[in-house]
Amino acid sequence: MTVLDIIEKKRDKKELEKEEIEFFVNGYTKGEITDYQASALVMAIYINGMTNEETTNLTLSMAHSGEILDLSKLGKTIVDKHSTGGVGDKVSLILLPLVASFGVPVAKMSGRGLGFTGGTVDKLESIPGYKTDIDINKFVQNVENIGISMISQTLNLAPADKKLYSLRDSIACVESIPLIASSIMSKKIASGADKIVLDVTVGSGAFMKDLKSAEKLAKEMIEIGKLAKRETVAVITNMDEPLGRSVGNSLEVKEAIEALRGNILEDVKHVVLALGSYMLKLSGVEEDLEIAKRMLEENLNNGKAYKKFLELVKNQGGDITYIEDIDNLEETKYIEPVYSEKTGYIYNINAKEIGKLACYLGAGRVTKEDKIDKSVGIELLKKVGDKVSKDEVIAYLHINKPEQLEIAKEKIKEIIKIRKEKQEKLKTIIKVIK
Repeated sequence: MTVLDIIEKKRDKKELEKEEIEFFVNGYTKGEITDYQASALVMAIYINGMTNEETTNLTLSMAHSGEILDLSKLGKTIVDKHSTGGVGDKVSLILLPLVASFGVPVAKMSGRGLGFTGGTVDKLESIPGYKTDIDINKFVQNVENIGISMISQTLNLAPADKKLYSLRDSIACVESIPLIASSIMSKKIASGADKIVLDVTVGSGAFMKDLKSAEKLAKEMIEIGKLAKRETVAVITNMDEPLGRSVGNSLEVKEAIEALRGNILEDVKHVVLALGSYMLKLSGVEEDLEIAKRMLEENLNNGKAYKKFLELVKNQGGDITYIEDIDNLEETKYIEPVYSEKTGYIYNINAKEIGKLACYLGAGRVTKEDKIDKSVGIELLKKVGDKVSKDEVIAYLHINKPEQLEIAKEKIKEIIKIRKEKQEKLKTIIKVIK
């Protein structure tokens, strides 16, 4: 068997055997297969697709190309949550301590943000002292001791995926559903998940721009889960407008803390309860989803979720005085209001454009090496469907560079679109696929 045989086979729309996929993944990870040969195969996959069995074999091969985290010593079902990304997505900060407050072990490895999508690790590092880069044994010990740990991806997890993702990015082959699905699921399997709940975002601020593509991706990942013996549920959520009120690292932490104290915005609550109810179901805590949602809401309101978040932060070196009084968290030099120029109803807040604006202010990265300003960002006071009056404040810009102010003000007025006709509020949960 040679890599040329494998490229030729996929080029000719034939199905690859498990051994052929493993040969490619192992060879490419070790550097025995060149980038130009891997590019040829990736392009053939991009054009001709893969069967469910091929995608599953690719997923498992990538998952086993590096270390596999063994969480069996925790003695409980490990349910992991993954979002395909969005703008203002602070769900993990709220959802995971909330789920952990029911005794469900939460062992979460998260990534940093790139481009207009924010990363959970950057948000956690907005809390002074919080350590995201900890030893793997300490990570597992934290979960044993307090039921939750949230860290950066420190292990050598799915190294084949890292190489393939970079390659796909450089040859315009990112938007391939089998390759996206195998990339996500290989990392979930490598990080020790028994069962997986997926938040598949769709809309202007998501990777999948239309429902058909989002459904296809969700179904592909669920099928991989079945074949890999990991029960998987996908919740398709709306990312046509930013989630919640805040976009930016410290700002999203503040919003998450408020949510954990019971002051949670409706759209964020819908996503948290939908994902959380499936996490409780898959972990065996509560079979009935409606009862699970009521239980989750109760722990948001009675302080148990907030207490678990305090435990998490303190246990990982964070200064909880910043949690207890969020006004202590880093602020920008300038907080400038943006006023509506007319009366009417908001009918569009393009999530991608808001994300790009936040990135321009310094809240995001264009390359992985870029440093971010954790204090900057945007607060949106209105959602699609809300009524606004002329000269009413519709947003606040949190800025450290005064030269950005006028450009940012004009840009946000362009993004938040208003018209006279009434507008329906956007549906947050679009559908669930199991």
